[in-house]
Amino acid sequence: MADISMQTVPTVTFKEGACKNDLRVVLNNTPNDMIRKVPSTSRFQVDRVDSVTDDPDDVNNSVDDAESPAFRNKDDSRQSFESPVFGSPPVSPTDTYASHNSFSNPYETNFKTFGKYTTEALPHMDHYRNLLSATTAMKSRPTLAELHEEKDNDENFRSKGRDKLLASDEQLVEKGLKKSQEKGALKFGWIKGVLIRCLLNIWGVMLFMRLSWVVGQSGVGMATLIILLSAVVTTLTSLSMSAICTNGEVRGGGAYFMISRSLGPEFGGAIGLVFSVANAVAVAMYVVGFAETVRDILKEHNALMVDEENDIRIIGVLTITLLLFIAIIGMEWEARAQVILLVLLLVAIVNYMIGTFIPPSPEQVSKGIVGYKGEVFVDNLGPKYTNGENFFSVFAVFFPAATGILAGANISGDLKNAQKNIPKGTFYSILISTIVYIGVAWILGATIMREASGYATTALQSVIVGNASVNGTFLSVVNNTLQPSAVSLASNCSLGKDGTCEYGLLHDYRAMEISSGFGPLVTVGIFSATLSSALASLVSAPKVFQAVCKDKIFPKIHIFAKGYGASDNPRRAYLLAYFIGLGFICIGDLNAIAPIISNFFLMSYALINYSCFDASLARSPGWRPAFKYYYMWLSLLGALVCIAVMFIINWWTALITFAVIAFLFVYVHYTKPDVNWGSSTQAHVYRSALQSALKLLAVEDHIKNFRPQILVLTGLPSSRPALVDFVYTLTRKISLMMCGHILIGNQGDCLREINKNKSGIVYQWFKQRKVKSFYSVTSAPTFRQGAQSIMQNVGVGKLRPNILVMGFKSDWRTTHHEEVDGYFNTIHDAFDLQFGVGILRVSEGFYNEPNQNDSGNESLVQHKLDADEEEVPSYPSTPTMLRKHSRSSEGSLPDNGDTPERDDSHHLLVYENLLKQQDRFAKKQRGTIDVWWLFDDGGLTLLIPYILTTKLYWGNCRLRIFIAGTKRGEIDREQRQMATLLSKFRIECKEITVIADIGKSPEKKSEVEFDKLLDGWMLDEEKGETQEKYPWKISEEEKDLLQDKTKRNIRLKELLVKHSSDASLVVMTLPMPRKGTCPTGLYMAWLDTLTRDMPPILLIRGNQSSVLTFYS
Repeated sequence: MADISMQTVPTVTFKEGACKNDLRVVLNNTPNDMIRKVPSTSRFQVDRVDSVTDDPDDVNNSVDDAESPAFRNKDDSRQSFESPVFGSPPVSPTDTYASHNSFSNPYETNFKTFGKYTTEALPHMDHYRNLLSATTAMKSRPTLAELHEEKDNDENFRSKGRDKLLASDEQLVEKGLKKSQEKGALKFGWIKGVLIRCLLNIWGVMLFMRLSWVVGQSGVGMATLIILLSAVVTTLTSLSMSAICTNGEVRGGGAYFMISRSLGPEFGGAIGLVFSVANAVAVAMYVVGFAETVRDILKEHNALMVDEENDIRIIGVLTITLLLFIAIIGMEWEARAQVILLVLLLVAIVNYMIGTFIPPSPEQVSKGIVGYKGEVFVDNLGPKYTNGENFFSVFAVFFPAATGILAGANISGDLKNAQKNIPKGTFYSILISTIVYIGVAWILGATIMREASGYATTALQSVIVGNASVNGTFLSVVNNTLQPSAVSLASNCSLGKDGTCEYGLLHDYRAMEISSGFGPLVTVGIFSATLSSALASLVSAPKVFQAVCKDKIFPKIHIFAKGYGASDNPRRAYLLAYFIGLGFICIGDLNAIAPIISNFFLMSYALINYSCFDASLARSPGWRPAFKYYYMWLSLLGALVCIAVMFIINWWTALITFAVIAFLFVYVHYTKPDVNWGSSTQAHVYRSALQSALKLLAVEDHIKNFRPQILVLTGLPSSRPALVDFVYTLTRKISLMMCGHILIGNQGDCLREINKNKSGIVYQWFKQRKVKSFYSVTSAPTFRQGAQSIMQNVGVGKLRPNILVMGFKSDWRTTHHEEVDGYFNTIHDAFDLQFGVGILRVSEGFYNEPNQNDSGNESLVQHKLDADEEEVPSYPSTPTMLRKHSRSSEGSLPDNGDTPERDDSHHLLVYENLLKQQDRFAKKQRGTIDVWWLFDDGGLTLLIPYILTTKLYWGNCRLRIFIAGTKRGEIDREQRQMATLLSKFRIECKEITVIADIGKSPEKKSEVEFDKLLDGWMLDEEKGETQEKYPWKISEEEKDLLQDKTKRNIRLKELLVKHSSDASLVVMTLPMPRKGTCPTGLYMAWLDTLTRDMPPILLIRGNQSSVLTFYS
């Protein structure tokens, strides 16, 4: 009886899952022990389910563990997914989420993986793809937030989990999805795509017309060595190329793609452009070679159209136009043409080999073709260089024939599997072509004399008539007794025209054609070789150039990146290559350009080898080639050999090649295209930085090598551009700068802000403002704890800040006392950690509200004109405080401490002033830098302004130094002592002022103004306030104890107004607060008094360690 349960239609119910607004599908089927699972070819066993139940019993009932595949057959490693609906195909383990486009809603289903419910995703190829390179609907893994956040906050973690694509990115994805629906592009395997193209390019004209000359000059032995040496160079390059192209997916662009992704856009862009032009010009070279052969045939039959030179142009133009039509029609027709040309080439080779076994005719013997003879082979075994030739010059002639190994790689985008096709096809082509070249060279050496007169036909015939045997045939005479006489006559150059030999290996480029079975077939082979090479170059040049244009490395050429059809055919680039080739064909004679083209190809080979070496040397974890038969030092050897061959071929064309590559390299380096390919250059930057940082640990500190490494608490750097600019002026090109950003709150509340700022927005702003700085963001319950964290942990090794710089907290009188106390105690903490401390104040303040929507643009300030209470900034001026109740992550009051008026006109005036002042330190300064070096802090108060005078923006400012006098009558002596000290420090300063009355009591008016600053900060004991409860307030005892310091600071303010009110910058020694003695309010009043209503003023103090020395 049939199992009725198997025929039961499953019911589908809906349950609300753990996440809100997400309905899950549950299949309530018959008992699990009656269900037979459908076998699948999948390697993994994962049961797919569509609900998450809250009842553990329901879990056990829905899928019985005892009947699950994992338990039912533990030894079977090939288990399948259960199909959620009967009759549907098994679910693939790659269908991690919904089977439809995951861009729309990739989280509609959950899965039971290894017997447990989970939203985890199994490894899948789509998870590792570049999103913008997608051509089909892609799956994506769940984000960290979607796995880690609480489920009861579904909306929150979904909003955190995945940012929306930019509009441009969405268009690219939609374009890729649309393209995937079109007819699939034609792709080639390793035979049609690589092997055939490489063989056609490697054999070429060299096989039929110049190899005989190579054997005649170098002999069979040296010719074999030349062929093998060429094969070694190409093999080394192919090993490197195979390693590179198996280290990731290879797309269109061939050599350009491999070099650019390995060495970066500088080398890649230079080679891509040069390689494209070289291939375009090579089209003209091959077409001209074809046209010259046709011209010779026409000349032989007295059928010239115009004259010899113009016939080459006419035939060349017609030929390249025909090749253009073949290329534009599509790669399929081009591939068919290549196959036909290869067949013709192979027929020509076989025709020659057959001809060598046919006994030679009298005319052939007179021209040195004598058949297989041992004495001829022995005579041709060694070299016999003529006309100043040598091994290297002959090698230079032959080697360009081996430069065809990139023919397959150049169409990497049209290969089915470039990672497998390129290595396999290239190595087979090198092996086959090398065997054929060596075989033909040996046959040439065994069958053709090195030199033959070609003019001894009459003499040979007389010898034959007088000594002919009974059969009377020439064949019997030559084969028996007369051959030595015939050979000796043919080798007698005095019998030749004008007493010279015109035939044989050394003189006759048509020797192979004469000795072949049917001469015209060799001509067909020459046609096939030239046309196939021309067609391959005409396809390669646009393909490579299209890849360069797509990457937008060079300006104004992106129009050539457009492709047409499913194969992305670069028709515009085809037309460009066509016109370049057409121009060079009209020149007619390309002999002078040929060595440059060969050197361009060799430079590509050299850089491919160097790319492999460099990637191996960088030891990046991302360098994992599937091809294991490479060795980094062999790659370096290959690069050096290629460069040596360049100079062997032609030293001045090698220099031209280097100059062109260097020019393009420098251009791309300085234009800095916005690309990130994970090149080995980037890996080397990291490796070099790491090694340098480790080396620095072994270097002992010395005063002469002191550098001001500054941690500046800027908050979000774009909110305080003037503060960033000032500090960067100090550190530019000499030392470390670190922008610190403290977010007040717990980590969970600040996480979004932290991740957003760490994602690169801040460094983009640095790049646009041309600031070279690091950025560190942290969250903490209080400003002080955040500052402690940054000061203790920021930096690596000896690349750590030694100076802390902050803006002055101008709202200290109106903000919460706890915030002011944290700011004050941060100064204590900095000194405890052996930091120098600097506090910079400008009259208009530093804070500019950053434009959160466009932090990278020039518009860094938003105008807030709304009169609504919530829109008015709270203006906390602590450099790095984040207010939860403020819409901005930063806020700051102008330094006058007054709250802005609420009318729109005042707001507009304030922000217009901020816009003017945000660049105040990013332009040239005029006037003086007044240095009030009141106390010896190790010299930092003097060193900082001196460094400023060496910078571009402050170079026109002169130093004026003010010091405190000890005795009224010794001002001159103290002035001379300071001048001597400055001279020893090699700091030039012509204006030194000794302030003798610094100890004078301040005016009563100044003291009254100071006392007003303390309103609200005095301890009111009548109200029960104690220092334990209000440590930041000032008791009467503390005020009296520090009365002398207070008066001195008030007096200093009077002197500052008198002497330095017109300075461009004032640098003064920062008053030192003593722990347990100086309360917060009093110290802030000191700083406010010194800095209010002054030009930009920097209060700075070192850590009492010397930073200046006069010893060498």
